[in-house]
Amino acid sequence: MSGRLRRSFSSIRARLLLSLFAALAAAAALIGGIIYRSVLSETEALFDYQLRQMALSLRDQGEIAAGDADALNDEELDFVVQIWRIDGRKVYASRAHRALPSQAVLGWAEVQVDGQRWRSFAVAARDKVIQVAQPVRIRQGLAAAAALRGVLPLGLAAPLMAAVLWWLIARSLRPLARVARQVSEQDADALAALPADGLPDEVAPLVAALNALLARLGLAWGQQRAFVADAAHELRSPLTALKLQAQVLRRLDETDADKASRAAALDALVAGVDRASRLVEQLLTLARSEPGAPATAFEPVALAALLRQVLADHAAPLAAARGSRVSLDADESVSVQGDPAALAVLLRNLIDNALRYTQAGGELHLALRAGSPGTTGARLTVDDSGPGIPEADRERVFERFVRGAGADQASGIGLGLAIVRSIARRHGATVTLGDCPLGGLRVALQFGATGPKPAR
Repeated sequence: MSGRLRRSFSSIRARLLLSLFAALAAAAALIGGIIYRSVLSETEALFDYQLRQMALSLRDQGEIAAGDADALNDEELDFVVQIWRIDGRKVYASRAHRALPSQAVLGWAEVQVDGQRWRSFAVAARDKVIQVAQPVRIRQGLAAAAALRGVLPLGLAAPLMAAVLWWLIARSLRPLARVARQVSEQDADALAALPADGLPDEVAPLVAALNALLARLGLAWGQQRAFVADAAHELRSPLTALKLQAQVLRRLDETDADKASRAAALDALVAGVDRASRLVEQLLTLARSEPGAPATAFEPVALAALLRQVLADHAAPLAAARGSRVSLDADESVSVQGDPAALAVLLRNLIDNALRYTQAGGELHLALRAGSPGTTGARLTVDDSGPGIPEADRERVFERFVRGAGADQASGIGLGLAIVRSIARRHGATVTLGDCPLGGLRVALQFGATGPKPAR
């Protein structure tokens, strides 16, 4: 029950209805009160006018005619007329009453007689005083009845207005209900844009934002499906090669082949395992660097020291095996805000790509420079003497599983630059490709003036 109440109070319709009904009730009460007081006051003034006019009319007549006396003696008449001589003797009373108000001062007065209040008006005429009085209780009762009759139309109109408000709110919220129904009917495999025609101005931005979100989700899911398909295809090749190499090694064992043949087959098997392991490692690295992956806290990172560590741990063995020369020109003061482990992966992929795409005996030069004075920005360039990448293909090589011309197809996977760009974006950096003085490719990594904070 409490859950249902919470849901009802969190509903826009319920809030609007409660707010408008409360405002309507308050307005009706205020207007009704004003009308009631106004009609009450006007009725009281009307009764006073009647008292005065009756007294003045009797004064002008000089005496009360027999017909008028009979009319004034009517028991249903609320007014009581009394006449006194100047010396105080009562000479006339419109009707007998056990407790009538005594002679009062001239003009208006209120007198109390046996617990009953009277409203009176007295006027002098020749040698007598004429007083017309009326019980205050009767006056108030008649005035209240008139005031209630004045407020009654408002009381009858308020429920009708509430019903009209209910209908108007329900009609105005139909577009929201329609949008909710359209969203619930969306096919997860084909996210179509929601219709935006005929929507109110307040709902149209919501639908536009939902359509933008659906478009991004559709693009992301399409890329994810393509990534899974490409990953499956890339994994199938090394696994198939591993199986074939294992079968070859078994046949060599069965035929007692020479040690050189078995060694060659075993080397091929190990190389296949290495390639499959590298592919799996790259896939995991890319998944960790994608948007939406768990964020880690950023901290100041000394890029020069990190570069030397990556060169010593990963690049030196590969460069020695290929006979390549690697040089580093680094500003030791350069520091950026980032994830040290992720930046190490970025640098390793940059250097590994450059070495693998450069012919044996080639040259690799890295330069690290600080940004503008007083900032934590940085610029890293990686130049190689390899064949480079044609300008038309430089954007395409950042896609997953796309290898540039001249790649070592036996070991190249096509994920290195995709990982570099993904990690760079997390750190607010940009990656661009261009020509370099060594004749090959230049990869420029530009960090912003301040490192961004990771998403929480």
